[in-house]
Amino acid sequence: MIGTRTLVRKIEADKNVRITFTMAIYLGGEVKQALEKRNLDDLTPRQIVEELDKYVVGQNAAKKAVAVALRNRIRRQKLPEEIAQDVLPKNILMIGSTGVGKTEIARRLARIADSPFIKIEASKFTEVGYVGRDVESMIRELTEIAVEMSKQAAYVDVLATAQENTEEKLLDLLLPPTSLHYQTQSTDSDTIEEPPSNRTREKLREQLRKGDLDDRLIEIDTQDRGNTTIDFVGGQGMEEMGVNLKDMFGNLFPTKTVRRKLKVGDARAYILREEQENLVDMEQIVRAAIKKTENSGIIFLDEIDKIAGRESGGNPDVSREGVQRDLLPIVEGTNVNTKYGMVNTEHILFIAAGAFHVSKPSDLIPELQGRFPIRVELESLTIDDLKRILTQPKNSLIKQYQALLNTEGVQLEFTEDAITKLAEMTAEINKSTENIGARRLHTLLEKLLEEISFLGNELEEKLQLIDAAFVEHRLGGLIQDQNLRQYIL
Repeated sequence: MIGTRTLVRKIEADKNVRITFTMAIYLGGEVKQALEKRNLDDLTPRQIVEELDKYVVGQNAAKKAVAVALRNRIRRQKLPEEIAQDVLPKNILMIGSTGVGKTEIARRLARIADSPFIKIEASKFTEVGYVGRDVESMIRELTEIAVEMSKQAAYVDVLATAQENTEEKLLDLLLPPTSLHYQTQSTDSDTIEEPPSNRTREKLREQLRKGDLDDRLIEIDTQDRGNTTIDFVGGQGMEEMGVNLKDMFGNLFPTKTVRRKLKVGDARAYILREEQENLVDMEQIVRAAIKKTENSGIIFLDEIDKIAGRESGGNPDVSREGVQRDLLPIVEGTNVNTKYGMVNTEHILFIAAGAFHVSKPSDLIPELQGRFPIRVELESLTIDDLKRILTQPKNSLIKQYQALLNTEGVQLEFTEDAITKLAEMTAEINKSTENIGARRLHTLLEKLLEEISFLGNELEEKLQLIDAAFVEHRLGGLIQDQNLRQYIL
């Protein structure tokens, strides 16, 4: 049978090599990662947009911008080191009201690229010298996510070995090995009988694999992993500073071993994770995570319009311009100290977003404006967009509700006129009140299906047809309330 390393080299060298992901997982995590890397390398901007279309309706300009940004990252990785170092990411500024798809585009892009990703609100940051979150904390959080991603990938690599070790440990607990070793010889001097304990162990192995022993109780030693992170008054603890006391003082805080009784099924999961942790090399994981953060990390900086503008009548305690100046070196490229080591932010992709209803992009300090050279305006959602949002995406709201109620045997069917009516009501309420885009659909659908969700499997009629009349009956009062409120002081 072909070896894992040979298969990885074949995948990297020959794009015509085909293998199922089931086989890849069986052969090991390295094969799966090689396939994913090759698939990412093959993705053109057009294909990236097509992938985003599965989850986000419209907003083609924004999709094209992020697709090109991702493709340029892939191109950069193919350049010689001396050139690649100088090719900086083109950060993106998205301008559009809430609920039009800014966050979803960034989040889906990160999933396509298998990149560490965080979304953070710029309004949570405060200028250096004030109690609150400092801008460097987002790099620490991004690094934590990258470490966890690298750890999970490493766990997949050692899964087969960990499962074998786990099985042997469980068998040792179910049938402790005896110190007395003997062998019985039959009259035929060439035949040696297998010890009874070995036969019993193999029978237990069969039962263990079938799951027949999952409810049996056994005693195992577990580690009491207490949290040794100290929090300071003011909300900023050691962890916020990238320091963990366990890392600092090592054996000063030894872990306690506690003897516990667990079912075999629960013990298997605990021992498996313990075995995986013992088999992986944490230093190698951390190195891979830092590299992944520096070269593939994506930070979605929301509400950047809230820190735009000069200090005219704003909060005198915290300077909005001061927060911008603190953000500037992070976006430009600097080294941030984390508990895993120094992380360079030069090639992290920043996607900033804001509604800019009160302020405008030109209110940002010029230096920060220059660090977001690509600007895209997201369009407001039309009735047709809202109809497509309800039905078209793979994770559309209607599909979600249908799946949820189907678990209790209730089938939901929406007629075309019901979907149109829902979209029209959403657009009308957004127009007359605060425009929250597609998020308004969540409110209306929850109200629309409240009674059906409440009764669930108690409903006698398992097929529930949602038509325009039903929508009008359940939601018509909301529109009337909105119309009346404009006359109430």
